Amino acid sequence: MQRPIGPSSFDYDLLVVGAGSGGQAVAKEAVVFNKRVLVVDPVTPSSEGTTSVLGWSSVTMATVKKLLHRASQLGQDIQDSQKYGWQFKETVSHSWRELTEALLGHAESCVLEVRRDLTDCGAAYLRARWEMVAPHVVEVTDTNGRKSRLSAETLVLDPGERPRYPGVPGDREHCVTSDELFSRARPPGRTLVVGGSPDGVECAGFLSGLGYEVTLMLPTSDPLPGFDRKMSQKIENHMLVHGVNFLYQHTLSKVEQIDAQEKDVLAGTSASAPAVTSAGLSVSLVSADGHAKQEVFDTVLLAVGMEPSTSGIGLELVGVKCCPDSGQVLVSHRDQTSVDHIHCLSSTVPGAHSSPVLRASSGRLLVHRLYGGPTSPCDYSNIPLVLFTPLEYSACGLSEERANTTFGEANIEVYHSYYWPLEWTVPARDKNSCYVKVICHVPDQERVVGLHLMGPHAGDIVQGFAVAVTCGLTKRQLDATAALHPASAQVLTSLTLTQRDSEAMMVRGNC
Repeated sequence: MQRPIGPSSFDYDLLVVGAGSGGQAVAKEAVVFNKRVLVVDPVTPSSEGTTSVLGWSSVTMATVKKLLHRASQLGQDIQDSQKYGWQFKETVSHSWRELTEALLGHAESCVLEVRRDLTDCGAAYLRARWEMVAPHVVEVTDTNGRKSRLSAETLVLDPGERPRYPGVPGDREHCVTSDELFSRARPPGRTLVVGGSPDGVECAGFLSGLGYEVTLMLPTSDPLPGFDRKMSQKIENHMLVHGVNFLYQHTLSKVEQIDAQEKDVLAGTSASAPAVTSAGLSVSLVSADGHAKQEVFDTVLLAVGMEPSTSGIGLELVGVKCCPDSGQVLVSHRDQTSVDHIHCLSSTVPGAHSSPVLRASSGRLLVHRLYGGPTSPCDYSNIPLVLFTPLEYSACGLSEERANTTFGEANIEVYHSYYWPLEWTVPARDKNSCYVKVICHVPDQERVVGLHLMGPHAGDIVQGFAVAVTCGLTKRQLDATAALHPASAQVLTSLTLTQRDSEAMMVRGNC
């Protein structure tokens, strides 16, 4: 790359590592301050030896997951449509290959769009591997294998995360992560999803909705640790009803590849069953009480959590300190690392779930602190989230557990209700599945401190209410809001039953 002409002795004023939502926001905002900016978009090899396309950015993966959610919903929509009078002349089937080709096309278009947006605004863009070699210098290796060294006065790291591996025999050789699964042309078949993380629960839901047999294996008794407990249980119940198998309190101990004949024997295939021609995986599992067993699957999907992409990039060489346990770069509340000119957008915030929008907001505020005078750090309260579980879940504010811990259980009132979307009434589907609850802080005029909804288009519904929650919404104001009829969101304006009432009725035997 040509060295820009300018008064600085550095190649760039600002070098941003990572082209996710945070890195993009930092670069675009810095250009406004007339800074010479380079964005290095890290190339990440997958466990299968190929460059991961889907995993390059949390933004891309989030959009891919929403598309997968829609793909799995369409199967149910086709069934429902018959109740609305639609008739089919041909048998409906699903093509995994066409789905994955569409997803890869979407991911590639996202990469091109990011590059175009950054270069159009005046930032330089380079897709390459990178490594710190001196306090202000990085060595980059582009996709053609060419190496060069670039210097910058200031560095901002938004390195992103990569899937964590459990460290058992065969995990990297024979298992896949969500980054790789949806770039495979081969259908996943019978799938074991390892881990109850958001990624694991979402992927189990997608695959089950597409018609594959799925087992979700949890190391504990509960999925989605850290999320609202009661909402997690309702998600779990819905998935059980709709065919996802759950294997509780088990861990993975080994994964081995077996040929088709071994697969038939271990799986107990009868002589009259259709011939199996594909190889499989023999999976060794251990229960919490030490009992070991083996099962056969076509695919093992690892979803045991994420870890920061901070190893092997020379941070320790220049003095950037990381947490020895997690590998997370240690930063102050103002995103400052242990080295003055190096900053890092934190991906983990106590009590908040990271999101692309949150990282973008954090990135813009960092640039203002660097070049536009002091500003407040990012406000991590009332951050909306959405999970594309089979029945979409979205929330804003505190979980019930965190609200009780913060304000005291006696000061919290929880209003709740089940609801039945109008479009589900004709096919008579899932009458008592959709659910909403509003968590209020009673001494503060019943201010809404948490809002949770599980149902169709939950994210779109909660986004609007998130604005109101951020502005200090109270239960009285919520009740006074005119309802839009007929719409699912109207349930939020007519909540009268509290959890205390429900529990009292259950004690009296009225529920």
